[in-house]
Amino acid sequence: MDLTTLLPGPLATLMLAEAGAEVVKIEQPGGENARYFPPMVDGESAAFLMLNRGKKSMALDLKNDADRAKLIPLIKRADILVEQFRPGVMARLGLGYDDAHALNPRLIYCSISGYGQSGPRVHEAGHDLNYIGNTGLLDLQPGPASHPVVPPMLAADIAGGSFPAVINILLALRARDQSGQGCRIDIAMTDAMFTFTWAALALGAASGRFPKPGEMWLVGGSPRYQIYPAKDGKLVACGAIEQKFWIAFAKAIALPAEFVDDMRNPMATRDAVAKLILSRSSDEWRPVFAAADCCTTIVTALEEAMRDPHFVERGLFAHAVATASGKSLPALPVPISPQFRETPGAKKAPKLG
Repeated sequence: MDLTTLLPGPLATLMLAEAGAEVVKIEQPGGENARYFPPMVDGESAAFLMLNRGKKSMALDLKNDADRAKLIPLIKRADILVEQFRPGVMARLGLGYDDAHALNPRLIYCSISGYGQSGPRVHEAGHDLNYIGNTGLLDLQPGPASHPVVPPMLAADIAGGSFPAVINILLALRARDQSGQGCRIDIAMTDAMFTFTWAALALGAASGRFPKPGEMWLVGGSPRYQIYPAKDGKLVACGAIEQKFWIAFAKAIALPAEFVDDMRNPMATRDAVAKLILSRSSDEWRPVFAAADCCTTIVTALEEAMRDPHFVERGLFAHAVATASGKSLPALPVPISPQFRETPGAKKAPKLG
């Protein structure tokens, strides 16, 4: 049972659906808000279609006693219930964990929220940017104060919500195999953001001094792990962290010997590298870096990446979403191994109800 909206819960239940689960999506009358997110394809939201491929839908008003009663048979036979309301809402509706457990002791009841089901922030509103901002993660590299950068991925929603939900649901299923009992899972999207601060936590624990923004190696503090503009405006992603890759990179770009030892003056080396990369176009650099095998690549646009023979051969876009009119959209790639999925093909997202 999927009582979630937008991204974290729907992506979690999508992964379960892709692995063969029957997912019944419970929506408010008129449908969840994501059904109306642009861009639209034949009157349907492309994002909604991708996130809800292969599911079923029921439209219910959970504030209505008769509609709530329709959930009881589903709760009794469900293996998993995933909900994403603010803490306390399901209990007020008579659908909290205790209520559900009384109906079905084998039920795995997974709640996804911003700050979890307990603690001083439990009722605080927030979104991804707030969650990474409140855990120290965003502070590690917010970009220059004059024009800070909004990260291109929703780390808290996906890596703090969707992925932990699936991981813990699978652990709960395994535990139920042994005990015969379901359980309550409390997923707080903020919790996993501390996992991403692993290097900064290690530094702080070891030295007592936590890093300043942009200081650590992997967030801009090293010329070895850096993004450099090329002459044509495209970007070069250098990840030559290990010494052998750094030496190969330095040789490939003909970095003067005085800058190869980047520990002496990291920013001077960074500036020297930047000047060299800027002297040639990305097309000129591409074969150089490929031959050097030095963990350095040209930043690729999404539409180019989707045509990359490597990703095509691995079948990342082999699955499809069928629209109501018969059009086909690429299905959202999910990290579910092919042996747990059906043969690639087209599936529809559910019509409301």
